Amino acid sequence: MSQQFHYQNDTRVISSSLLDNSSAEFCARFRKFQRRDTQCQAFVKRVIMSRLFKIIMISTVSLNAFFVVLWTDYNTKYNLFRLFEVSELIFVSIYSSEFCMKLYVDPINYWKDGYNLLDVIIIVTIFIPYGLHRFKGKHYPYLNIADGMQSLRILKLITYSRGIRTLITAVGQTAYIVASVLILFFVLMFIFAILGFCLFGTPDRGDLNNWGNLAVAFFTLFSLATVDGWTDLQEQLDNRNLALSRTFTIIFILLATFIFLSMFVGVMIIHTEASFKKFKLDLMAERHMALMGEKQVILRRQQEEVSRLMQMQKNADYKSFSELVENFKRTLQHTDPMVLDDFGTSLPFIDVYLSTLDNQDATIYKLQELYYEIAHVLSLMLEDLPQKKRSQTSENSEET
Repeated sequence: MSQQFHYQNDTRVISSSLLDNSSAEFCARFRKFQRRDTQCQAFVKRVIMSRLFKIIMISTVSLNAFFVVLWTDYNTKYNLFRLFEVSELIFVSIYSSEFCMKLYVDPINYWKDGYNLLDVIIIVTIFIPYGLHRFKGKHYPYLNIADGMQSLRILKLITYSRGIRTLITAVGQTAYIVASVLILFFVLMFIFAILGFCLFGTPDRGDLNNWGNLAVAFFTLFSLATVDGWTDLQEQLDNRNLALSRTFTIIFILLATFIFLSMFVGVMIIHTEASFKKFKLDLMAERHMALMGEKQVILRRQQEEVSRLMQMQKNADYKSFSELVENFKRTLQHTDPMVLDDFGTSLPFIDVYLSTLDNQDATIYKLQELYYEIAHVLSLMLEDLPQKKRSQTSENSEET
């Protein structure tokens, strides 16, 4: 018996190890798998990420919501029945096409996004009425519930609205704190429910309709916490001359409404404000990255133009670099963007700058030589000037 048990355990261990090895090998092979339709995949991804596609999807969801509103009126539904059928086929086709395109672009990471899973749930709810109508018939009693769930289609707007996603993220971040506040609020209601049942739920002259058992007491306390009709509840307690009723009501309203509910609202506001600040910073970072990308493109084009001019100067010896620059300036327009920051660190600019310094040094050297020649000529002229004066005076004396 023990040998058979050990044998079964060994076979289970071997089978589980083989299953793990096969799954790991399959995952490794799938990761190494390279798609051959990368160009088509990139094209579909550009289509999905384009602004036009987002506008089309937002318009489709909004129009579908409008048709759902019209569908709730019986006369409109009866008169436009064919239009509703055709529009339903179009909407379902668009939603299915969107799902297939996103799944085609990234079939693995698609399932890791929560908003994509929400889209999958919406698509499943879209096809539920068709399945019930097909297999259960038109008179299935729960078919109206499946039709009512079609209102979930408007949730597809969450995928294309970053503001709504930011708000949902803020709500998700406050889940732990909100849960703690709600638990503490439940503890408070539990204490006051037991206390109210004991004080005001007595069978002889108590208020059995509002405090007769624990469930009714919880509902009454919830009405007091929302400050909805609390005066009527207090009036019923006053009519029975119940002691400490006003003190009980005032203390509970102060604790529940002005402390716990205010704390709940404050936590939500703080985290929502922090999420929107982060959202604005992300938008600024994205815009800065896009601007830097445009600058890099312009800088690359400028460097290519300078390199081309330098190459033309090397190939055509009869043209100077300044003439090439002048020819290049004639081709420029006033609308051409120019980026000057970080341009001084490029190699073509450094090369042009060093060549300009060399030309400047050569010009200064030639000017210095010219100055020396002028000074030498002037010195020779000054040396010859006294001899000319002496010859002139001697000639004048001989004439006399």
